[in-house]
Parts: sequence; C-alpha cells; structure tokens
Amino acid sequence: MTRPYTIDASVFLNAFNPAEAGHAESNQLLALLRAQALPIIVPTLVLPEVAATISRVHGDAGLARKFANQLSRLPNLMLITLDLVLAQQAAEVAAQHRLRGSDAVYVAVALRFGTVLVTLDREQHDRVTSVMTTYYPFEAIAVLGTP
Repeated sequence: MTRPYTIDASVFLNAFNPAEAGHAESNQLLALLRAQALPIIVPTLVLPEVAATISRVHGDAGLARKFANQLSRLPNLMLITLDLVLAQQAAEVAAQHRLRGSDAVYVAVALRFGTVLVTLDREQHDRVTSVMTTYYPFEAIAVLGTP
C-alpha cells in the first residue's frame, strides 16, 4: 500500500503559479495524488501560508482567500491542528534539524502520521532525510507513476 503524503505549502503554491519553474511537476504530482485518492495530511498552517503568499505576490486578497478555501476542500486532504503536543514536537524538530518554524511543523506532521514529505525547500528536504522519506515533486512522481 502506498503511504499518505504531507505536501509543503511550497508545492501547492508552485502548482498555482504557471510562471514558476517546476510548476508542471507540482501540478502533475497533485493530479496523481488526487487520481490515486491518496491521503494528503498537512497542518492547518498551510491555509494562511498559501493565502499570505498569493495575496503578497498577486496583490489580490480575494484570490488568496479563494485558493485557500478551495485547498481546504480537497477530498483527500486532512488538515491537522497545531496543538501543544505537535507544537512541542515541531520545536524539537526545528532545534534538532536547524529548520525554520513553519518547515518544522510540516516535518512534525509527517513524522506523526508516517507520511512522505514533498517539498521544494532544499533545507527542509535535505535536513530530515535521516529520519524520514522526503521527495521533491519530480521524485514523488517517479515513485507514484504517471496518470
């Protein structure tokens, strides 16, 4: 059985923006996960992260809200609330692996649920490979196959 995935906000944002390098791969990965009905387990933090980035980059608060709302309604998406236990685990991950706080939250979710982490962030990808499976979108596509 294929494991569930934790997708970093960087991948959702990359899939959203056709002008970014890697857009096609991020889009293809999300399509594969949807087609195979694989669970995507992410922290609720993903919603303000994508909304903030879209609002800042595009200057469009309505577009930012719409994207975050649509993301929250993906049928195979499970949103995990950052409670005290998960926050403490993320703090340990941040300290142990020298990660930014938001990156550590995604790693903590992936560790808690035994998921594969997919990210475009090199530090997040490389610094936790000793404790979990991490992929860039193109690597995840190779593992999952093509639609």
